[in-house]
Amino acid sequence: MKRRNFIKAISAASVAATITPHTVSNGIKTQQRNLFKPRRLSKGETIALVTPGSYITEKEKGQSINSIRKLGLNVTYSDRLMQKHGYFSATDKERAADLNEMFEREDVQGIMCARGGYGSARILPYLDYNLISNNPKPFIGFSDATAVHYALYKNSNLITFHGPVSISTFSRFSTKNFEDVLVNPTFETQMLNSNNENNYNPYGITTIAEGIAEGELVGGNLSIVTSLIGTEYDIDFSGKIIFLEEFLEEPYRVDRMLTQMQQAGKFENALGIALGVFKLCESPKKNPSFSGSFNLMEVLIDRLGNLEIPVVYGLSFGHVADKLTLPFGVKAELNSELQQLKLLEQAVI
Repeated sequence: MKRRNFIKAISAASVAATITPHTVSNGIKTQQRNLFKPRRLSKGETIALVTPGSYITEKEKGQSINSIRKLGLNVTYSDRLMQKHGYFSATDKERAADLNEMFEREDVQGIMCARGGYGSARILPYLDYNLISNNPKPFIGFSDATAVHYALYKNSNLITFHGPVSISTFSRFSTKNFEDVLVNPTFETQMLNSNNENNYNPYGITTIAEGIAEGELVGGNLSIVTSLIGTEYDIDFSGKIIFLEEFLEEPYRVDRMLTQMQQAGKFENALGIALGVFKLCESPKKNPSFSGSFNLMEVLIDRLGNLEIPVVYGLSFGHVADKLTLPFGVKAELNSELQQLKLLEQAVI
């Protein structure tokens, strides 16, 4: 059953915050970036599997190949895919070399991360950004791959795709949206939400602050977004709609990361915030020291509810079974009153 929640206020006994109606549409003038749109994928073309962070197992490799073939695509990968170097798949330079190679290869039309984990940020200094911008292809992944999305956006001016990794569950919902964005795009794409009760979202779709915003869509995993603040790969959020998701972080940690973003000025000129599902991000009930702690929603309202920009929680992306493929860098509209995100342009040519 679809749940449409609208939080008007919460008591001062928990976190004092109210929803402030606010409408923004191109309210901040920013220099328009010239971004490269990759060519759309076609059935029968080849996707390269890469592991910019953690390694995968033989079983996960088989699962990945089957999932991509079910999309009507062929699969290739380097000899290093199944290597193991500590908790990484290979050394930093080797993982970067794999990604550079797949952008350069003419027989590869798209690139998908096999999994997330940790380590993508470590390869950023070794990527060949000129080579990548001269060979634009869809780069797809989420979670730890956020670091690569940032770097390719910033240094290669490339639109990338915050979407499934190859070990993800390619549900009917995920597959249709993937194809709507990357295979059969239309000028405008409504990013519909899943009704799947297994998406670990007890709050449903929740409006935290009212409004409508249009801007460039950027973001990713909250932990990675926060970790990139102060680095050369960080992104200016002025005039942008920020999308964020998280996994296995307790409310106080979410609070800490959002507070860091706020104090770093990341929200000052942003136009809107689209929140996915923060899966398993509540305090453990078995721990008595967290008795009476703020829950996740109270933290989100306290940190984001008074920014005077539209904010909505529970959109279908993140570490969930049914996930949207969000193009990183395209113009989008966030309508928190209707609780909808819409792409205002095609992400591929």
